[in-house]
Parts: sequence; C-alpha cells; structure tokens
Amino acid sequence: MARPEQVLRTYITLTVMSTAASSMIWGVNTLFLLDAGLSIGQAFVANAFFTVGMVLFEVPTGVVADTVGRRTSYLLGTITLIGSTLLYLLLWQRTGAPFAAWAVASMLLGLGFTFFSGATEAWLVDGLHATGYRGSLDAAFAKGQIASGVAMLGGSIGGGLLAQWTNLGVPYAVRAALLGATFVVAWRAMYDIGFTPKPRVSVVAEMRGILRSSLDHGLLNPPVRWVMLAAPFTAGVSVYGFYAAQPYLLELYGSSDSYAIAGLSAGLVAGAQILGGASASYVARVFRRRTSVMLAAVGSVVVVLVLIGLTTSFWAAFVLLAVWSVVFAAVTPVRQAYLNELIPSAQRATVLSSDSLLGSSGGVVIQPTLGRAADVWGYGPAYLIGASIQLLALPFILLARRAQPENERARETVGV
Repeated sequence: MARPEQVLRTYITLTVMSTAASSMIWGVNTLFLLDAGLSIGQAFVANAFFTVGMVLFEVPTGVVADTVGRRTSYLLGTITLIGSTLLYLLLWQRTGAPFAAWAVASMLLGLGFTFFSGATEAWLVDGLHATGYRGSLDAAFAKGQIASGVAMLGGSIGGGLLAQWTNLGVPYAVRAALLGATFVVAWRAMYDIGFTPKPRVSVVAEMRGILRSSLDHGLLNPPVRWVMLAAPFTAGVSVYGFYAAQPYLLELYGSSDSYAIAGLSAGLVAGAQILGGASASYVARVFRRRTSVMLAAVGSVVVVLVLIGLTTSFWAAFVLLAVWSVVFAAVTPVRQAYLNELIPSAQRATVLSSDSLLGSSGGVVIQPTLGRAADVWGYGPAYLIGASIQLLALPFILLARRAQPENERARETVGV
C-alpha cells in the first residue's frame, strides 16, 4: 500500500525532471524563432499555434486520462514532446523552412503538454486522497511548485548558457534527451492510485458521458465556471509576457545576442516560483478565502504590467518581472486547490483540461495580438495593452466569490 509521502515524492520527482527538460528552451525560445528567420509577429503567431494545439487537444487528452489512465496520458505526453522538440530543431537547421511547418510543430508541442495538464494534477490528488493524506492541497501543490521552480531555475539558466557557449539549437537537443529520461522514470515509478479506468464499451458514448459530467462540474458549476472564464485573460497575457521578456530585456540591455541574459530572465521566473510556493503558508495567514488571493493577484499584476510597459531601464524591468513572477507563483497553488476541491475525481482530469483549454484559447488570440502590437509600437506599449486585458479577469473572480454557497465557504478557506 502506497503512502501519501510516496505519492508526493513521485509527483515531485517527475515534476523536477519534466520541468528541467522543458525549461531548457524557455529562456531562448523567442530568440530561437527569430534566429530561424521569423519576424516578431510570426514568432508569436507560432506560439499561438502552440496554444491552438492545446485548445484542440485539451479535452480529448483529458478524456484519455479519465478513461485509460493518468499514467498512460503522462507517458504519451512525454513521447509527443520528444518528437515535436526534435522537429523544432530540424526546422531551425533548415533555414527558410515554411511557416506552415512551424505551425504544425508548435501544435504538436501543444498536444504534448495537453497530455500532462489535467492528468498530472488529477494523479496527485487521487493518490493523496486514496492514501489518507491529511494535509492541505494548497501545501501539496506549493511543494510541487517549489520543486518545479528549482528545476526551471536550473533548466532555463542552463539552456541560456548552453546557447551562449554553443548555439541556439543545443538546448533543444538536450531537452529531448532529458525528456527521454523522464519517460523511463515515469514508466517505472508512476502508477494510477485511487483511480480505476472505466471499462470501455463505446468510446463515443464514453466521451459524451464524461464531457456531460465535466460540464456539470465545470462550466455549469458557478463557483468553478467564473474562475475558468477568467483564465483566458490571465493565461493569455502571462504567456505573452514571459516570452516577450526575452527580447525586451535584451533590447533594454543593449545587446541582441546575450543569450545568457535571456536565460537569466527565465531563471528569474523560476526563482519566483520557489518563493511563491514557499509563501503559501504566509498567504494562508493573510487571506481567509482563496478568491481573495486571486483578486489581489490580478490587481497587482495589472499594476506591475503597466510599470513594465513604462520603464526604459533594464534593471527596473528585471525587478518588475521578478515581482510579477512572485505574484503569479503565489496564486497558482491557491487556484489549483480551489478548483480541485470542487471537482469530483471521476471528472477531475477532464475539467482541469477544460480549464487549461480556456486559458489556452486566450493565448490563441492575445499572443498574436500583442506580438503585432510589439511589431508596430514596441514591447513597452504591448505590455500596457496586456495590462488592460488582464484587468478583464477581475469581474469573473468577483462573480466566483459571489457564487460560492455558504456551506462551501469553509472548503474555500486558504490552507484548509
């Protein structure tokens, strides 16, 4: 019989390995696309196709996790990411590759991450519940976030340094190799605990039933619905802001080929993840309800984005990016716990995938929009536009707070 600490340890191990592998390219991805001959606008359209892939495949892969199993979904995601990463590397080596090829490769990357998005969280929560875990979900997710931040710190800075010392393609090759190691560990250590795959009679009927149930517990459940509908605005702006920070900081720094600086910017976000995860207990003391944390976070991010857009100083932008990252990191485990407390196990992966789908759908529109704005007016004004878009999330979180039934508010309390 597995114990809660074993489940959490396996989750953290896989989180560290997959994040370290994935983040090898996060600090240089935009620069990689620009080096391949894409314009700023095209680079963010390519990123938008990544989110298109997530939109198209989020729910189907969530259904895979809820029917076949969380472990199977995770392994499929690892294989898909290895193949799509190598395809990216091949396109970069072929100077002048058609943009359609970049679009397809980006969509396949999105497919890979959709196999992870709902399944990994659902695997952890099911396993903890089945083994008698007595702690809070906030604390469990915070530990995972700290581990992810440590891995991202090493991966993103390492990727930037590798690109500086060699070329922009090497981090992609290393990423594929590390993902291969992740697959081996997941194959040997990850088993579905607290979840039994349903016997499949009709795949179509099965998908209909799960989707119907996931709607009942997702978009048709007001406290969950309003938080999910805020996701397109927060997630779409966050993805643009992260990837635009690489060339923007280099522009403010005055050197377009200092890849180590770009890696450092991604490492800064990773360090913020560690700090944000470690601050979970402090957040629990300051805020009584999770929706209060989300409201404060959105408002703070709007202010920080405005300041990033207005500054002309590299160091000021660097510090502001750190502040933004800490706020985002601090609210993430709170939001995860809020949703997981309100979703039954049988529909958990599908509803979480639907939530991720909505966030990705915002990125499909917002990334190319802000990328085009950066092409025309520059990165600073694009961040100002991003702040105004982020502001649109506030009414939805207020509605979620209002929709929470009185008898459920104890479960929404931070740290419970």
